[in-house]
Amino acid sequence: MGNFKNAGQTWAREPTAVNVHDYPHDALGRAVPYGVYDLTRNRGFICIGSSGDTPAFAVDTICAWWRTEGQVGFPGTDHLLLLADAGGSNSYQTRAWKERLQVQICDRFGLTVTVCHYPTGCSKWNPIEHRLFSQISRNWAGVPLRTWDTLLAFICGTVTSTGLVVHAEFQPGDYPTGVKVSDADMKALNIEHHIICPTWNYTIRPRTPVPTSSELRELIL
Repeated sequence: MGNFKNAGQTWAREPTAVNVHDYPHDALGRAVPYGVYDLTRNRGFICIGSSGDTPAFAVDTICAWWRTEGQVGFPGTDHLLLLADAGGSNSYQTRAWKERLQVQICDRFGLTVTVCHYPTGCSKWNPIEHRLFSQISRNWAGVPLRTWDTLLAFICGTVTSTGLVVHAEFQPGDYPTGVKVSDADMKALNIEHHIICPTWNYTIRPRTPVPTSSELRELIL
């Protein structure tokens, strides 16, 4: 975030002057986006953080989407299907991703969550890439993202001829990297790996009874 070049072109009466280099110390901050794309309703929900792109941040975004849009748009739903890339903050190999889904989504809302990861190198087939993030990139192409308000305005202003609607908000909080999940925490998960490609496909169900607050680590809300 700052007075830096943004790839692409846009019409303007005069050229826009930006910094020659994009050194971090010249930046206003670091914007970390994580999004949810609703295939059935053609709606995008994006949280912008300024800390780390971590599993906790990713799951908090899904949690925020469910509270504000998911449970309203799909009343009575008790099962979610998440299509996710194989790497990044929602990596199939990351323990913290599965542990946060269990605590923040399954146990908290009583939802069963099935996760299907795209194989490594196949994220370009993920609809969120070409139906949401690519449209946002086209909308702000060539415009320096100098302020947080500018960033949010371009995301929320992204529309398509097929009716895409996007909501964006800040997700405050510090999300440190390198958080470890113990073997005991992993054994406590109510997770079932599927027969076909079990590494990439699994279902996490609510724990009954849900562990008390003294048995769980602090929730990141």
